Order: sequence, then C-alpha cells, then structure tokens
Amino acid sequence: MNLLQLLNRIPTLETHGEMNREVSAVVFDSRQALPGALYVALRGTLSDGHSFISAAIANGADVVICEDLPEHRNPDVAYIRVNDASRSLAILASDFYGNPSAKLKLVGITGTNGKTSVCTLLFDIFKNLGYKPALISTVEYRIGDTVLPSKHTTPDVVSLNRMLAEAVDQGCQWAFMEVSSHGIHQNRTTGLQFAVAGFTNLTHDHLDYHKSFEEYLRTKKRFFDELTPDTIAITNLDDKNGMVMLQNTAAKEKNYALKTMADYHGRFLEGDFNGMLLNFQGKEFWTTLTGKFNVYNLLLAFAVAVELGLEEQEVLRAISQLKRVNGRFETLKSQGGIFFVVDYAHTPDALDNLLDSINDIRTKNERLITVFGCGGNRDRAKRPEMGKIATRKSTLAIITSDNPRTEDPVEIIKEIEAGVEAHHFSKYITVPDRREAIKMAIKFAEPNDIVLVAGKGHETYQDINGVQHHFDDKETLMELSELMSK
Repeated sequence: MNLLQLLNRIPTLETHGEMNREVSAVVFDSRQALPGALYVALRGTLSDGHSFISAAIANGADVVICEDLPEHRNPDVAYIRVNDASRSLAILASDFYGNPSAKLKLVGITGTNGKTSVCTLLFDIFKNLGYKPALISTVEYRIGDTVLPSKHTTPDVVSLNRMLAEAVDQGCQWAFMEVSSHGIHQNRTTGLQFAVAGFTNLTHDHLDYHKSFEEYLRTKKRFFDELTPDTIAITNLDDKNGMVMLQNTAAKEKNYALKTMADYHGRFLEGDFNGMLLNFQGKEFWTTLTGKFNVYNLLLAFAVAVELGLEEQEVLRAISQLKRVNGRFETLKSQGGIFFVVDYAHTPDALDNLLDSINDIRTKNERLITVFGCGGNRDRAKRPEMGKIATRKSTLAIITSDNPRTEDPVEIIKEIEAGVEAHHFSKYITVPDRREAIKMAIKFAEPNDIVLVAGKGHETYQDINGVQHHFDDKETLMELSELMSK
C-alpha cells in the first residue's frame, strides 16, 4: 500500500524523506520488521520503541513513525513525527488491512466479569444457527473453523486488524471480541467500527495497572465515549455504573436488567447443577448453563443477537442448545459422588457471585469446599477481600497458589489470609502447592459435597517465575479423584 494513502488519516507534525513509496507491512516490534516495512516506535511500560528504530531499519524498515525524531537520520528512510504514536498505529493498522471492521458486524463486550462468556455464547448462538462468525476471546481466537490459541484478552492492534481481515476473507459476517481495559488504554480498539458494544459490570480489578478504581472506570467508559452514532450500546441497568458508561456516548442506547424494567428484561425461575429455567421478554426456556450470574451473560448475549437482527424465538432456541463455556461454572462428578465446579473467578465480585450461585443450589446438607488463590504481580488490594469472601461463604476454604509469577506464593497467601474475619479462622487452611490443595479438598469431601476450584478456569498452565508449567484444574481433579477412589 502506498505510504501517502496510509498517512491520509494521520495528523503529522513533521516529515523527512521520500513519502511516495510502497509499504509492505506495519509493525511496532523491530524484530518483525522486513524490507519495506513501516515501523511505529511506541513508548511502553517496560521499553521505549524509539530505542529500537535503528534495529528496525537494519531489519529492512524504510518508514519510521515516532514521537521524537532520531538525531541521526538515514537518507533512504522516511521519518514521520506524530503527537501520539499509539493512536497513529491503530489507524494505520486498520487502513493497511482495508478497514475490515467496517466490512462485518463487529461486537465488542467490555466489563470486569462475563466478557468471555458473552462473546463465546454469541459465537455459539450464531454458529448453531448456521452463520459464520469469528471470535476473539481470552480462551481462543476462532475464524470460521480455524482455532488459534489466545495470547491476550484484546490482541495487539496489528494482529487484531489482520484477524478481522482474515475473517472477512473467509466470509464471516459477524465478529465477537472481548474489550479489555488494557486494550482500551493502549488504543487497541481505536479505529475499529463497532456495530454493537455491550457492558457487563464493573468491579474491583486491574488496579495494579490502572492505580485507582476511578481510572479503571474512566478507561472502560472511554470505549463507549468513542463510539459512533451507527453503534448500538447495550448496558446493564442493575450495575451501579451501567448508566455511567453511556453518559457521553453518541451511540444508540439500549439496556438490560433482571431487577428493574428494561429494554431487555429477564427473570430467573429455578435452577440446579443441571441448568436453569429462565424467562426473557415473557418467554420461558431452559438452559444447561448454571449460576445466576450467567443469567446476566445470557441476557446480554440475547439482547446483542436481537439487535443484530435475529428473531427472539430463534435466539432462545439456540441458547437452549448451548453447552457451557470452557472453565466457566463447569461441573463434573467423581465416581465417589463428589460434585466438582471449575471456574475462572479471580476477582472478589466474581468469586462472591459464584459462591452465592452454588449456595443457592445447595440444600445445605452438602459441604462446600473452595480451593482458590490470587495471581502474582497483579492487583494486591483484592487479595484480603477474596480471603474474606471465600471463608465467609464456604464450609472450608483451602488457600493455595494461582499463577504466582515472580512473587513468593507463601507471601501472596499471607495477604489473602489478612482478610479472613476472626470468627472464620477455623474455616480455612493454607496449602501452597495447588495440586496438593486440590488433593486435600478431595480427601476432605464426602459424597454429594461440592468442591469448587476457582481462579484459573480454562487455563492449562501455572506461571511460576516466568515459566509456564502444564496445569489444568479439570484434568487434575479427575486424575486425583480416580486415584483416590481406588
């Protein structure tokens, strides 16, 4: 693509060198530069892309976009100075790949909890109805029948536009993607055209990155602030920040709720470990998904699908045939009659809702044993809160390691313990080794008891000192329960 065309929507401050040339690729990693590439120098939290301009040129890049021009410039290279390299990269990536988000119906789902579930539910609804959608989620990326492992909740902006372009090439008409606060803050969604934007909820999370809840809220809200009048924005009226998200949006506003009247209203009628009987818009249906928090996920997915033009009845029929999302309230049963629940809940609100859902199903004759931990190098403020919630709402809590990363697992556990209320001291134990903690839970459990393993869900690894060791909660539960039943 010609550089002059690429610069069409980029506000440039200064240019040097020949601008009339072809661009073979857009990159922001100097190692990925190749002959004819355009390299964008980004300022990151750990490194500054300006330090790698020479390396990018050595690898073949002959166009450089940066915020500060290098002192010594190569006469064969075109240099463009801009005010915001990150936003420039987003627009360049979209234009380089032919603005793919405008060629399909792109749906973005943001919020603290539920993003993966809603996006996966939407993908499955449309696929089950015979359409060809794409999915960009924490669990996996799917383009038609192609499945790719997921590296980030929201991919980098170049990869994202490349995947959307591939989805268009493969004939996908819809794409459903999670929109993380990191992705919004780092301009990964800038330049994309959304048909529908959905909000799940907002609770305590990622304060290691955003520093305060107010900043976290403003970042989420920015996603809706930047929407166009062509977009439909659907918010959760039952969340206290639901309407805050839409205060300055230009998008067409819609809402959903369980507790108050809304454009899309739902009711929980009854449920157990096999599923739930629900009522959406006056229509009753059964779903194999479990947990009251999933009613909100299903209701948002229903609202999005209807706003995209599907008939209410066909959406409900598709929902009633859905299977559970990988690592989200997945239930298993051991040969000895113990119920296992595996869930990704890793925030205080998610754990709280999960335990409430299980306790609603329990007859209270069964014990609830919860195995959980907190990730290292992440928001430390939520650790004591999760300790308080788990011990308050479980018969027994076993505090263990999650993904400690570069932190000491024992120190993380101590911070979790700090939140346990004095009258619940007898309701928990600490077992730093996650496998041993799960083994201990199975050992304590009796037939019909419930063992919840929370925090990792779909993940198949444990991150310890920068090394990802294979670890799958579901696999470990079944392996240990079979060994211990012999």
